[in-house]
Amino acid sequence: MTSASTDATLSAAGPAVVLTIAGSEATGGAGAQADLKTFQELGVFGIANLTCIVSFDPKDSWNHRFVPVDQQVIADQLEATTAAYGPASGAPSALDTVKIGMLGSPATISTVASALQENSFANVVLDPVLICKGQEPGHALDTDQALKAQILPLATVVTPNHFEAESLSGLEITDVESLKAAAVRIHELSGAAVLAKGGVRLEGPDAVDVFYDGDTLEVLSAPKVGEVAVSGAGCSLAAAVTAELAKGASPLEAARTAKDFVTAGIRNRVASGAPFDALWQGGAR
Repeated sequence: MTSASTDATLSAAGPAVVLTIAGSEATGGAGAQADLKTFQELGVFGIANLTCIVSFDPKDSWNHRFVPVDQQVIADQLEATTAAYGPASGAPSALDTVKIGMLGSPATISTVASALQENSFANVVLDPVLICKGQEPGHALDTDQALKAQILPLATVVTPNHFEAESLSGLEITDVESLKAAAVRIHELSGAAVLAKGGVRLEGPDAVDVFYDGDTLEVLSAPKVGEVAVSGAGCSLAAAVTAELAKGASPLEAARTAKDFVTAGIRNRVASGAPFDALWQGGAR
């Protein structure tokens, strides 16, 4: 094949296409905003279908204000996106990789689960956001249970944080060994590859995450940058995994790249008037 014809083929195919189904976070540090910035930095074409609007409340200790998107609007977004780019669309760069972020209600979970089942995506990366501060406890519990029952079985990769890994595994996580055990348990429950995040919540000089896919158990570590979690780190990690999978990486390769990407973003964090910093997705440049 000549250079010109190669260029024409690449131009026709275009970049890999990825979708995030997530909430909007008004300050731009997390949620769909963080996902889209991560996708762009990693060279994929990003699409966001919004499930809810989340804004921190500076008058209430910066807790979340949570507003769900109407179910028909969520369904309409998914219909338009999959018709344009989905596996059955015939698009040159068909959408086969999706990230699931904040869903926020059992109704939204059912709507999204139906779309996942109808489209048979090759890669479904679940960032299992179990509780959004500001939701009523009973509603949050119903949402957690629906997520575990309807979305977790459809995931091919799961990226729980410390709290979510404890909830999904039923294990207390106090050190790297218990984080490994939780990753193994979550894989056994879901069949998915697991990237369990210890981050700054485990003692020691390093931020440690654990990858397990049923065959390979690998500890990913990097020196901690401060002792406080940074807004958007979890979203960006899962989004980076999503981007790398869409480009053809294995789950383990994607996890390694995502770890490096997030570490650089934390190192180059963005400060604001809020009592937390935000990860900068351009930090790896």
